Amino acid sequence: MTRALLEDRRTLWVVAAVIVVLFAIANLPWQLDDYDQAKQAFTSFEMVKEGHWLYQHTPHERVATKPPLVGWISASLFALTRCWEIAWRLPSFLAALALAIVLVGAAKDAYGKAAAVIAVSAFGLNLLSPRLATLVRTDMPLALVIFLIGLLVWRKIRAGNEWKLRDQVYVFVLLTAAMLIKGPIVYAFLLPGIALFQLRRARVRRAGASKNNSRSAWPGWWPWVASLAIFLTWVAAGIRFQPGFYEEVVMREFVGRFGETIHRPQPLLFYLPHLLHKF
Repeated sequence: MTRALLEDRRTLWVVAAVIVVLFAIANLPWQLDDYDQAKQAFTSFEMVKEGHWLYQHTPHERVATKPPLVGWISASLFALTRCWEIAWRLPSFLAALALAIVLVGAAKDAYGKAAAVIAVSAFGLNLLSPRLATLVRTDMPLALVIFLIGLLVWRKIRAGNEWKLRDQVYVFVLLTAAMLIKGPIVYAFLLPGIALFQLRRARVRRAGASKNNSRSAWPGWWPWVASLAIFLTWVAAGIRFQPGFYEEVVMREFVGRFGETIHRPQPLLFYLPHLLHKF
């Protein structure tokens, strides 16, 4: 009976409708109620008002520490809507909807309708996703890009197909988008899993236990190097032409992540219970 309910087309539509409503209303009334949201909102505002398209500032007149892609999207949306509240929040909302749609399609193709309902419910019916869906932040767009790269890798592994130039171009475009959303942090989400799979694949090949040696999670070096080169070009120009960029972005935002005095990171066992609580 439970399986029949999960495989009913109406169940998926009801769950999807509930998720869309939660995404839309979770943060109402819309306010820039913390400094991180204000910083992200100010970047696109400065693009439109001052024409600073590559490097922006915070409301405290410091150099903005995030790359400009999400700001570009918000500035473009403002040109269409003439409403800052919509322009600031629509990138996260659209990214959340796109992620849900792609997740449903991938789960349904692989494991059927029941899996699609379970997957989209896990994504949308928790305490975290509806909160992020309309925040003025870069988290949800970055999550969408990371998921798309992971999905492409998973499909290649599952089908056992080799990486072609077209696939590598897709990875390059997505990696470049991730770099211009939040920098090389995308490596931390993707490379450990890819490396573990490749190590396991190498052991299986040495043992002669697999007849299909084309199952590779590695799309090649050039998409990673080329996307990083674009990001480093943005960084180098910022160091050269923007006063305070080196101190705020390179030393404080990037190098500071490896210390405990600026960003105050917590141990893994602190984050894991908090994440589980959201579900």
